[in-house]
Amino acid sequence: MATLLDKLKQYTTVVADTGDMKSMEKFKPTDATTNPSLITAAANMPEYSDIVNDVLKEAKDKAGANSDDKVVAAAAFKTLAVAFGRKILDIVPGRVSTEVDARMSFDKEKTKEQAHEIIKQYEDAGVDRKRILIKIASTWEGIQAAKDLEEEGIHCNLTLLFGVHQAVACAEAKVTLISPFVGRILDWYKKDTGKDYQGAEDPGVESVTKIYNYYKKFGYKTVVMGASFRNIGEIKELAGCDLLTISPKLLEELNSGEGELPRKLDPEKAKSMEIEKIPMDKDKFEKMHAEDRMAHDKLKEGIEGFSKALEELEELLAKRVKELGK
Repeated sequence: MATLLDKLKQYTTVVADTGDMKSMEKFKPTDATTNPSLITAAANMPEYSDIVNDVLKEAKDKAGANSDDKVVAAAAFKTLAVAFGRKILDIVPGRVSTEVDARMSFDKEKTKEQAHEIIKQYEDAGVDRKRILIKIASTWEGIQAAKDLEEEGIHCNLTLLFGVHQAVACAEAKVTLISPFVGRILDWYKKDTGKDYQGAEDPGVESVTKIYNYYKKFGYKTVVMGASFRNIGEIKELAGCDLLTISPKLLEELNSGEGELPRKLDPEKAKSMEIEKIPMDKDKFEKMHAEDRMAHDKLKEGIEGFSKALEELEELLAKRVKELGK
């Protein structure tokens, strides 16, 4: 009998939200996405120690024998992300998302510079850029960087997306894909209101549904990938979304679950809905962002969290560099 995961795959492209290759081999997602936290988790697994050590040795050689361990670790991060990305692409048939440094989220030019470095590393290793999504935070600056990159044929995944203003700006910038964070939106509303939410009333589900219908109504090419799920109920309510990126724990629940899984999001239904188009520019974006407490809070928190995770990864790598030198 078909599992819930099998049924979901009929409507939606399933993406693995993990850096663990074993999980990808088990659940057979089409794409995969990573971030510093996931790479840190993978880097701590014994089975991936050779990948980490090879990257660090190469970075150390490039930097020179007397280079500072922290400098080597910082230089190794992008190479490590690409090394894991290349391994992932041996497993998944589609694409992998590789993240730029979140500390550059408000710097358009540095974001583009790092995106070019990442793409060059993949292409030097013989990987077609069509299989890579550059993951960038959905600040105004990040979205404008993605606009320029897309014009160069570098595809982008705009992450830390919480508000419709971010989604509209991304669509107008013609980015390839957005990742609205369902669970983090739910977290904010539960804390702010003291209420619990279920099913279609989940604020994260409502947000992604609204964005999906807006995109399909106006024929945008940008696709929606729901992310950051807290339970499979949220996933069921978004069956039919273009893509969903799901953790191994929830993939396991779906893979062992049976029952009905009706399609909830449908592009044809969206086309007949009465939806007002939102004109978007920098002033409008900033105004809407300031008025949306949830989006404002969660974007700030997300950038700080990703930045902290990157710093922790760099500390781990610096420690490994020191151990390698003994």
